[in-house]
Amino acid sequence: MLALDGLRAGYGAVPVLHGVDLELAASECAAVLGRNGAGKTTLMRAITGAIASTGGSIALDGTDLRSLKAYERARLGISSVPQGRDIFPKLTVLENLRVGTATRRQLGGDAVEEVLARFPTLDRRRHDRGGRLSGGQQQLLALARALVAAPRLLLLDEPSEGIQPSVLDEIAQAVSRIDAEGGVAVLVVEQNLDFAARIARRALIMEKGEIIAEATTAELLADRALHRKYLAL
Repeated sequence: MLALDGLRAGYGAVPVLHGVDLELAASECAAVLGRNGAGKTTLMRAITGAIASTGGSIALDGTDLRSLKAYERARLGISSVPQGRDIFPKLTVLENLRVGTATRRQLGGDAVEEVLARFPTLDRRRHDRGGRLSGGQQQLLALARALVAAPRLLLLDEPSEGIQPSVLDEIAQAVSRIDAEGGVAVLVVEQNLDFAARIARRALIMEKGEIIAEATTAELLADRALHRKYLAL
């Protein structure tokens, strides 16, 4: 579904990604793990088109994305939940979700109601403004907004950051359902290995703008030496 080959990107004259190679299959959830400053968020932004790549290639199901703008990539089926959520605080939950349908690839049915049925917490607050939700509820809203677009590739950047355990459970359940239903590839950037292991089997270790190792999340949890080598501060 997603294939990166020697991907390079950065900010102005400052390079951050130094040739990232990555493959992600349809219906697979993989986690990108690494210390702060490893380039994980830059990787996500390069895939969505929020920043331009400076070398290498990005392909979604065989389609070259390098020349496509962010909105064109979204129309091809890339949905993102960025770090910080980026919901619209003055819009209601319903209005935020309706914004998410703008790039929906599949017509038919009520996408908003279908997604709200997956998130009871949001359903109960559908008429509340986004800015009045708790941080955890805003994270749920950002995830739900990404899902109403019926994505082929879902990108999650630090979904567990600052989130209470009950909301983490709801996020994990939603991602697990996506995985079980099939067809959607999920790439998640995480610092929380325990949470990453709940939703992803494969872990890609990132350091200084490169993928330097691969392991299962179970191996990283079980092997303290491996954890210290790649993830401990």
